[in-house]
Formats: sequence, structure tokens, C-alpha cells
Amino acid sequence: MPDEKQLIKQFNQGSKDALCQIYQRYKNDLYGFAMSLLHDVQTAEDVVHDVFVSFAQKSGHYTLKGKLRNYLLASVANRTRDLWRHKSQKERPLDETVAMPTTQYSPEQYKMLTEEYALLQKVLSTIPYEQRQIILLHLHQDLTFRQIACALGISINTVQSRYRYGLEKLSTLLKEGYKNESVQTNRGLDSANPA
Repeated sequence: MPDEKQLIKQFNQGSKDALCQIYQRYKNDLYGFAMSLLHDVQTAEDVVHDVFVSFAQKSGHYTLKGKLRNYLLASVANRTRDLWRHKSQKERPLDETVAMPTTQYSPEQYKMLTEEYALLQKVLSTIPYEQRQIILLHLHQDLTFRQIACALGISINTVQSRYRYGLEKLSTLLKEGYKNESVQTNRGLDSANPA
């Protein structure tokens, strides 16, 4: 499989095969990142499509600076941020069913993990977009703070502070979520076992 530099060279020479290879190589990362930010299948697919259409239009004059994956992830982040800015209504709540990879867990374990994953996604969607974006780029896409700063055109200090504040807020909200869940569970047990 050709490396990025070879693919970009072929892409700039008008190779549709090179563009297809780039798409196949990065589509899952980009879609996963867009889904983490948007929580909407159709919108995430549209964002990835828009990013690749925009990238395809650069054929013949695209210059690789850094890693192509980072450039494409930053493009998804920027496109998503534009959508958030233009969105006039509040965020839509997450669906009750959250897709998790199939595993070898028992039904009880799977149910618990699915609920925890749903809670994490719900809480993640409530923190400010700029903080969520940094957390997801760093933890889910394995980008360094320097790579994120370069890709988003902001200072590394801004990236680090958004990350720190986002994690603090996420931690607080998750603790509150677990507290609320245990209170509801205890209430359910109390009502089931009359004194």
C-alpha cells in the first residue's frame, strides 16, 4: 500500500484510484470522530462526504503538511463546528439505544456497559463543543496537543486548557449522573420493599 506522500502525488496527478485509497484509509476514523461530535448518523455521514468533496477539489494543488489524517480530522472538526454555529435549536437528545461493539459479555454485563456508554455519550454531548472536540481528538483519535493545535489553528495552551476544563466538567457530570442513578435505584428498591 502506498504511503501518504505517494498517494498525494498520484492524487495531484488526477488519479481517482488514489482518492479512493485515501477515502478507504480514513473514512472510518473520520466518521467515528464526526459521530462522537454530532451523535447523528446522517449528519456525520454528510460531514465526511463534504470533507472528501472539498478535499477532492484540491486535486492538482494539494500540498501535504504534516499527516493527511490530521488534516482530514481537522476538516471534520471545522465542518462540525460550522454546523454547531448555524444550529438554532438545542442539541437533540441521544437515542435511547446506543451502538456498542459486540463482545463476549454476559447479558447483565452488556446491559451495564451499554448504560454506562450511553451515560458517557450523553454527558459528553453536554460539555462545550470546543472542549468536547479537543477531548475526542486527543483520546479517540490519538492526536497530540501539538498536532491538535496545529490542525485547528489555535495555541497549544488553549488546547491544553480546553482539554483540562473539559475533563473536569466531564468528571463532575459523570459523578452526578452516577449519583442520580443510584438514588433512583434505591428509590425503586425502597418502593419494592415496603417497610
